[in-house]
Amino acid sequence: MEVIESIVEYKTGETIDLHSHHGIEAVYVIQGTSIQPAGQAPVTMPSGLTQMNLRDVKHGGAKVVGETPLKLFTVHIVDKDKPLYEFVK
Repeated sequence: MEVIESIVEYKTGETIDLHSHHGIEAVYVIQGTSIQPAGQAPVTMPSGLTQMNLRDVKHGGAKVVGETPLKLFTVHIVDKDKPLYEFVK
């Protein structure tokens, strides 16, 4: 296993591609905004929100539709010999 920390920013109009991880991802929203999951109404991801994505569970698949970028602090605890992201096509 390895631990990878990062800060990610998605600008208005960018899409968070549907993906999974070979391990656990913890997320803290540094700067919140509205996102729109595919085929659904927009939802707000407020600043300070925490979320955990479990091993091999698909998540993402949303477009940033708010006026401000979405900024996330992420911590991944994942298998060392596998890619960090597995994108769903």
